[in-house]
Amino acid sequence: MKHASELGLNYEPKLPLNKHRIFIIGAGGIVKDAHLPAYVLAGFHVAGIFDVNNKVAQEVGTTFQIPVFETLESMIDAYDESVIFDIALPASAFPDVLTKLPFASSVLLQKPMGNSLEEAQVILAICRKKQLKAAVNFQLRYAPFMLAAKEIIRKGWIGEVCDVEFNINVFTPWHLWSFLYGLPRMEVLYHSCHYIDFIRNLLGNPLSVYGKTTKHPLSLELASVRSNIIMDYGDLVRASIYTNHNHHFGTKHQNSFVKIEGTQGAMKIQMGLLMNYPHGFADKFEFISLIENKKAEWQEVEIPGTWFPHAFIGSMAQLMCFVEGSSSILDNSVEDVLFTMKAIEDFYTKRY
Repeated sequence: MKHASELGLNYEPKLPLNKHRIFIIGAGGIVKDAHLPAYVLAGFHVAGIFDVNNKVAQEVGTTFQIPVFETLESMIDAYDESVIFDIALPASAFPDVLTKLPFASSVLLQKPMGNSLEEAQVILAICRKKQLKAAVNFQLRYAPFMLAAKEIIRKGWIGEVCDVEFNINVFTPWHLWSFLYGLPRMEVLYHSCHYIDFIRNLLGNPLSVYGKTTKHPLSLELASVRSNIIMDYGDLVRASIYTNHNHHFGTKHQNSFVKIEGTQGAMKIQMGLLMNYPHGFADKFEFISLIENKKAEWQEVEIPGTWFPHAFIGSMAQLMCFVEGSSSILDNSVEDVLFTMKAIEDFYTKRY
């Protein structure tokens, strides 16, 4: 097995020249399990955290040695231009918090960008009115294995991409995220949105998105836990997403992969995090290229890092680079992610 660096594959995000201070709003599980571990790995400076549940904030603050703000107002009072706000709250809370942030400040929003396209448009309008430098944490784009995959495509090793398939058959312990219960849109908006966003990031905006999302007899309290999604890119490109979160029959036949095929090669990436969650399995990255050898065989590549927490470095780094001016484009801007929300809305309005 070769290391990605031996093949000249970049699997790490561009980091900022200057690391801004981070103020985190929200101290839930995603912050403890992903945001903060990622920021420790990247050497980002988290200068404060606030949560309406002060006890939870104090626990996180103690664990990660972060100052705790007693109120949101006190956090905002401590703001200066070196600060980036990291808002890790349910999407319904975004408008209220955004209206309180300082004019022209910088902010990273947890995905999704609202619970509907209408909410996303409200969020975008607030960001424009306040001239916020705002990004959304659709971090799968920046997972090390996804950065390596996009590098292989850029190098032309698999020819023209013509097929992208996500296939997820796992058992997901939804009880870990109690706020999801009762939401009218669940699986696609809070899980498969990652795959829709990644495909958009790779192939551009689809002509349309359609399919069906369904409940499960053993999870009736959740709006949906299984989805079949088709993203329409015309007659020559297939893009599909299959998810089943209720495979509660052990790990033998669980799977979690993305397969990307081109005219001259292909890649298959096992995303081990989702299998046997939250413990996970190892990732596995394989590819084949027929560009120079028509009898080539599949080869496995070692790519350090994984989705959680490493991909969360990329989301924040994108915003930091844009704020400091070392990147001229904010890849995960609210302007861009609005098209992911449009694709999700398209799916919900075109279900059969």
